[in-house]
Amino acid sequence: MALRPYSVCCMAAALVSLVALRADGANDAISKLMRGQDARNLPVAPAKPLPQPVAGPTIGATRPGPLPIVMSARIGEHDDRTRLVIELSDPVNLRAFALANPDRVVIDMPEVSWRLGAPPRPTGFGVVKSYRYGQFRAGNSRMVIDLNSSASVSDSLVLPPSAGFGYRVVIDLFPTTRPKFDAKAGWPADLKKRESDAEKLAAMIAAQQAPPARAAGKKIIVLDPGHGGLDSGTVGVNGLMEKDLALAEGLKLARKLRRRGYTVFMTRENDVFIPLRQRVAMGRANKADLFIALHADSHPDPNTTGTSIYTLNDGRSDREASALARRENQSDVIAGVDLSGDNNPVAPILIGLAQRDTRNKSSEFATTALKTMSQVTDLLARSPHRSASLAVLVAPDVPAVLIELGYLSNRGDATRMNTDSWRTRVAGAIADAVDAQFTRPSAVQMAR
Repeated sequence: MALRPYSVCCMAAALVSLVALRADGANDAISKLMRGQDARNLPVAPAKPLPQPVAGPTIGATRPGPLPIVMSARIGEHDDRTRLVIELSDPVNLRAFALANPDRVVIDMPEVSWRLGAPPRPTGFGVVKSYRYGQFRAGNSRMVIDLNSSASVSDSLVLPPSAGFGYRVVIDLFPTTRPKFDAKAGWPADLKKRESDAEKLAAMIAAQQAPPARAAGKKIIVLDPGHGGLDSGTVGVNGLMEKDLALAEGLKLARKLRRRGYTVFMTRENDVFIPLRQRVAMGRANKADLFIALHADSHPDPNTTGTSIYTLNDGRSDREASALARRENQSDVIAGVDLSGDNNPVAPILIGLAQRDTRNKSSEFATTALKTMSQVTDLLARSPHRSASLAVLVAPDVPAVLIELGYLSNRGDATRMNTDSWRTRVAGAIADAVDAQFTRPSAVQMAR
């Protein structure tokens, strides 16, 4: 699930040390240090440094040797600004820029190792509403800051190591008017080109890949653990992150399915961010017989509980399903993917979706999976089989479902989903449903 606009608790996804500071900065070690120096004489990192030229499209170059380490990050709320200080083991070339709709600040940098302790949760009343961090692509990390109000982004100040601190990057966010924010918000041209090149390269690699060799009688299952990298998804009342739960369950399910003789591919096998379109492309490129996306849900009512399964619809859905689709389909946006100028990835396929067999198979699997899962865990009391216009389910030739394992906003669900025994039982129930799907004729076949 994407970050919830109604919940400040989603900020726990970013394991960043947050310190609310007074305007005089009395408790800020960085402010103490800067009071003894003339900030105008500090070395300044360029706000939009140009990358080294490379031949052809590139997703990101891996830095030789150990990665720079992000050791801490702090946000101080002052009367006239909000200050972000990132402490690193080595200097890095980063840039910060604002984007609109939704309003956010993206801090783009080479790949780093994040070594941050768990923070107290922020108030969310300042200019910073929420933020997340992590690997974005190979060779590339990001921090994305959601804004409560318009802000202009300063050039970055770099403080050299001193007083027990490593290298520190200081970025200030100043209140500004809406027209000024909109006028300055946007992608740096070189970064936009890099993103475009990365998309082209991913598409080129997928197009050149030969279809997987299909062993006689072996069905191909693609598992898609939701979110990942800087996109943590929902954060539970117990601190469990959706991206970690989905990956753990995906790995467990993959092992069970492989032992039962299936060929299994995973869209991710570690904590990395994968764009939605790439997830769909992986299902199609691998000629999947079934695509299973794994997620966990959240709800304003903490008493809402249970497993549910979504299949693709034709645009008609209830209010809750529509809200879920909006959140899920924004995963790329909140991670900082440039989708400007792209068509809606759902609508074109929905308009011409004539593959009734695909949709029927998806619904058949959802029905069976709910039966097998009901034997090991509770289902959502109201309509556990749901439908929504989810971008990750749009492949017209691959039966696909999205399983919401439970509600991380419910303390009981969150506690159960954090246990190995529950995950093992649920993985077994899903595997049983996969077995049933491929050992009986489909409804379409029976009607012929």
